[in-house]
Amino acid sequence: MAIAQEKHPYLQAAPERGVVNNVLIVDDSRAQRRILSSYLGRWGYEVFEAASGEEAMEVCQREAIDLVVSDWMMPGMSGLEFCQAFRQLDRVHYGYFILLTSKSDKAEIAQGLDIGADDFLTKPVAGDELLARIRAGERILRMERELTEKNRLVSSTLSEISALYDSLDRDLVEARKLQQSLVRERYRDFDTAQISLLLRPSGHVGGDLVGFFPINDRQFGIFSIDVSGHGIASALMTARLAAYLTGSTPEQNLAISTDKDGNYIPTDPSAVAKTLNRLMLEEMETDLYFTMILGHFDRLSGEFVMTQCGHPNPAVQSVDGHVTFFGDGGLPVGLIPAAEYEDVRITLSPKDRILVFSDGVTECPDGGDGMLGEEGLVEMCQRISTETGNAFFDTFLWDLNDFNKDQDFPDDISAILLEFPGQNTA
Repeated sequence: MAIAQEKHPYLQAAPERGVVNNVLIVDDSRAQRRILSSYLGRWGYEVFEAASGEEAMEVCQREAIDLVVSDWMMPGMSGLEFCQAFRQLDRVHYGYFILLTSKSDKAEIAQGLDIGADDFLTKPVAGDELLARIRAGERILRMERELTEKNRLVSSTLSEISALYDSLDRDLVEARKLQQSLVRERYRDFDTAQISLLLRPSGHVGGDLVGFFPINDRQFGIFSIDVSGHGIASALMTARLAAYLTGSTPEQNLAISTDKDGNYIPTDPSAVAKTLNRLMLEEMETDLYFTMILGHFDRLSGEFVMTQCGHPNPAVQSVDGHVTFFGDGGLPVGLIPAAEYEDVRITLSPKDRILVFSDGVTECPDGGDGMLGEEGLVEMCQRISTETGNAFFDTFLWDLNDFNKDQDFPDDISAILLEFPGQNTA
């Protein structure tokens, strides 16, 4: 009897589409199939019939069957074997499986559940019980499909977020390259003075920036900036500030002026700070502010003139390794409209050096509740007092990592080392 696919003649109109739109009846008894098909047709389901497990598999391979009602005991492939094969099919959605049986042994029922059956009906089948079991199956399938759809949406959203993060990460890598390019040179030998720079953002990009710029044959300027916050906004601000203090275009550098003869001379650092404060508050339209050390050094006389705008006090290390701090604190730039700034002067002796640093150095955590502080910085500088130039900062950063127990730095790390041998090093 070849009834592998047979739509029931009692189906008068298409039912309202739900999670169970069709039902496959599998039974070697044609009479039993007709009885069940009659029920299902009146209830609005599309019905498929199969006389054996083998025929049922052929139907399932052609049609997306929502619910199966299968006899347990059949010639050839049994209902249990068909259930097992049905579960191995590659399906988009879960299919609900009801076994018809005259068995009442709990062990056999457990075996059926273990193979993959969802429910059981005892023969002879009553119409109201069949409908109740199908409705129960619909509830389960509805929850399964809602969960599948939610998982699909979650997966799709995660994929979109992942793609967005990948794009952002690429942008941040490029932003990091751009910010690092603002520090054109990490070391410059001015014959009787040397400058070394350290810039280590805590993330891809940061709010710290250090740099230097030649002024004339005997003077050069330095700046150390720490913009409030971290990340892209702070990094963009450092790029904007770098344009005001660039060494490639002296005419646009706020820290460089000309005398009556047209020679380049340093602008008073305090005057530059006042100008930047006005620009921050009146023209840049930002809630950010920054701390800064801005100064210029005379490589022949050893005089260093600076203004301090809320930045940590610079350290001076003498030839014997002794370290002292100097400065007057000052106000950050971009906070108070009427802020006043002062110039501080210090003259270095031959073989003295100045270390300018951001608060990320002294506030570097020790892996617990402590911080490096000024005392820890003094000890570190004394430990590496024989190191110079980039080698100094290589060891300096190594020691900071060791102090921090090799954890990520919570803040940007930046510093300037100004060394004054007092004689030509060429």
